[in-house]
Amino acid sequence: MESGAYGASLSGGDFDFMSFVKQPQTIVRILSWIFSIVVFATITGEGYVNPSLLPDTKCMFNRNDSACGFGVGIGILAFLACVVFIILDAYFPQISNAKERKNIVTADLVFSGVWTLFWFICFCVLTNQWSHTTEVAGIPVDAARAVVAFSFFSIVTWALLTTFAYTRYRQGVSDLDQGYTDPAYDNSTPYPSTSAYPPYPTSGPEGYQQSPFTPQNQEHPAPYQPPSY
Repeated sequence: MESGAYGASLSGGDFDFMSFVKQPQTIVRILSWIFSIVVFATITGEGYVNPSLLPDTKCMFNRNDSACGFGVGIGILAFLACVVFIILDAYFPQISNAKERKNIVTADLVFSGVWTLFWFICFCVLTNQWSHTTEVAGIPVDAARAVVAFSFFSIVTWALLTTFAYTRYRQGVSDLDQGYTDPAYDNSTPYPSTSAYPPYPTSGPEGYQQSPFTPQNQEHPAPYQPPSY
């Protein structure tokens, strides 16, 4: 039973790379991985500009370095998480222990849900700061818009990953609820009736008779008579 828990096939099978890549969860996770690269790489490469010829560069989002730092941090952590979970997804069918599968699915569910929220916050912050950016001279406008757009796309993909993880978690719980129960602890199983067992023999084997040499008066033996000389 445990080998088929939490939405995976029986453990021990051969790994099929093409089937793994075509899975919806794998496709969405790869998209999330690409979107995170676009966000943090664009901010790192083009997000810090010096439009007013100041000695220090500033973030292109209203010169708010915190906004750029937040986007870079969320993007890098999302990038690393996607790599880890893609490896775990590939290794997942080889895990036969239901508890280990539950831990992986739970971690995926929690992280995906939290990062959906973080990407939503990141999108709101970047959009707000970009709307307050007045000096766009020297700012790569297309790069800024790309960061905002892919932050929004990341909300969608991570929300889908949360849905997939929740579906696997519910499926695993349902599979375990319908699994094997030890009869010794199963109170729903009635005890077998006594008629199912053969009767205990109350007499000897068939054809048995009392020994002919058994004395008839064992309870009152005859008195002792000394011999006469």
